[in-house]
Amino acid sequence: MILVDATTLIALGSIGELNLLLCFDRSIRIEKEVLTEVSTEPARTNVANFITEDCVGMSAGDSDLFREAEEAEHEAKGILGEETVNGDVQIIANVLRADGNSAERAVVSDDKRVRTVASGLGVTVTGTIGVIARATEEYDLTAEEGKSLVRRVDSEGLHMTGELREKAYELIERAAESE
Repeated sequence: MILVDATTLIALGSIGELNLLLCFDRSIRIEKEVLTEVSTEPARTNVANFITEDCVGMSAGDSDLFREAEEAEHEAKGILGEETVNGDVQIIANVLRADGNSAERAVVSDDKRVRTVASGLGVTVTGTIGVIARATEEYDLTAEEGKSLVRRVDSEGLHMTGELREKAYELIERAAESE
């Protein structure tokens, strides 16, 4: 299961490229609290369409596992230093509920805190650039097509440093070469 954070939904949703998330060989899950954090257009509309059209898993909490979920949320709030349950807390709580089998979960986020905590819990972590690199490889995009996606994300709000953009281009070039 791939847990997607609002940062990536906003970045890819702003350019109408949420379909790139389908390059993974696991199901996509968007927590209800994460969805509420996607409030800007056109990302909000594109995410709603993505969920409807691509049968992306949504979570409003596992009612049959409410107690377990509540305990995980409490622990996640403590780890993240949050007082309320938000998207970040739900993602980390979901990771904690993996019952020691963190290989079942992966997190897609550009939020440094979420990435650090999820990685520390043994979960595979990537971000928007990682999604673009993976899609470049999986969908046989050229390096120029992948770089174009990076430029579009950068111009619509991800705002990369020059160093990050260069690293992104390197990842895209390697992904395009591995066809």
